[in-house]
Amino acid sequence: MTNFWKESKDPFFILAPMEDVTDTVFRELVMSVSDASVLNVVFTEFTNIDGLLDERGFERVAERLVVSASEKELLKSRNTKLVAQIWGNDPKKFNQVAKYLSGLNRFHGIDINMGCPVKKVVKKQTCSALIKYPELAKEIIYATQEGTHLPVSVKTRIGFNKIATQSWIPQLLETKPAALTLHGRIQSQQSTGMANWDEIGKAALLRNELSPETRIIGNGDVESYQQGFANINTHKIDGVMVGRGIFKNPWMFTKEENEIDVNERLRLLKHHIILYEKTWGTCKNYNILKRFYKIYVNDFRGAAAQRAELMNTKDFEEAMKVIETNYIRDMSHLITEPK
Repeated sequence: MTNFWKESKDPFFILAPMEDVTDTVFRELVMSVSDASVLNVVFTEFTNIDGLLDERGFERVAERLVVSASEKELLKSRNTKLVAQIWGNDPKKFNQVAKYLSGLNRFHGIDINMGCPVKKVVKKQTCSALIKYPELAKEIIYATQEGTHLPVSVKTRIGFNKIATQSWIPQLLETKPAALTLHGRIQSQQSTGMANWDEIGKAALLRNELSPETRIIGNGDVESYQQGFANINTHKIDGVMVGRGIFKNPWMFTKEENEIDVNERLRLLKHHIILYEKTWGTCKNYNILKRFYKIYVNDFRGAAAQRAELMNTKDFEEAMKVIETNYIRDMSHLITEPK
């Protein structure tokens, strides 16, 4: 397996790993409305190494690594790369999981989560807590690299309780990761305040000196292709990763800025529901889908009321019925009336 991070000459536009969001269905959905020349890397949900190595919990945790046949075909046709993200704090287990993931032959890279700020994972000395334990962080990266032929990358933050770019990033660059994604906030900020892109730019300068082949990816508050491209140029980095911005606009990975009308919003919503049911059936809780409804059902007259009706549905059939009865029959009204 080649190192796609090293070989790609295009700027990287990446769909971030997100809990109960970036499963195989949502990744396929976003790719289906994105330019292949823009969205060139997608990540799985972040997956716990302890769960993968526990026979009792393996089946549920492994769902995060599922790649449907239709997504696999889409990835191939677009030449989009899929990266599996994992988290934990035991180097030996990272090595074992790296070997397991490599054997699946479905991923183009492995990423280590050292950035999630959620308190329950930080208490376990995992994810962003590793910023406080740089020696352990390096052990984890080395162990993962030893366990795979795939390129290993890291996603982290600019600090824990305070900005520590100048001390933390060199520690990571010492391990020569294939890529380093930097969220421009410290752990204690969670998702509040504005991302500090100047610190991301500083990381790129450190990379130039310490590990020139490592790609630097910026993350935080990117809401459009144009904004992402501007950040790449301004801060001299190799790409951007989009997380929460995708909830405002799943169509953002396109070079052209297009007005998305009601027809297209509802077409994609129906496609999402159908694909979710086809892929997961009763394996996953239907209610997970509800977090996506606001993406599609907004920005037109009556959207709030119709969204509330959708939120009260109990299954796929009810959701489709709401769409058919409340939207499709009166589509022209929704398009022509003011918001």
